[in-house]
Amino acid sequence: MTNGGKTTLTNSLLRALPNCCVIHQDDFFKPQDQIAVGEDGFKQWDVLESLDMEAMLDTVQAWLSSPQKFARAHGVSLQPEASDTHILLLEGFLLYSYNLPRRHEVPRGALP
Repeated sequence: MTNGGKTTLTNSLLRALPNCCVIHQDDFFKPQDQIAVGEDGFKQWDVLESLDMEAMLDTVQAWLSSPQKFARAHGVSLQPEASDTHILLLEGFLLYSYNLPRRHEVPRGALP
């Protein structure tokens, strides 16, 4: 769904939750010249193939590796009173359309 309030909700959660980072799927669109043109003559921005999902998953892996380092690198002020809490929001309209390759599975017990 586009224009459904995902970013508005994400921004509200960012303000309300401690040590919270966000990854926006919109930041991972492929370059315009790599976007297919449909039968209607328009660029097909609303299909999974228009996104570099591997790059997005690599970014998620970077957060998993070190939420504190990721937060600092993205300008998130860590709240010392919630030092054991780290939250990652994934925001996008095609998140549930992608089948994760096995290399991106998080081992059970890997997250606190």
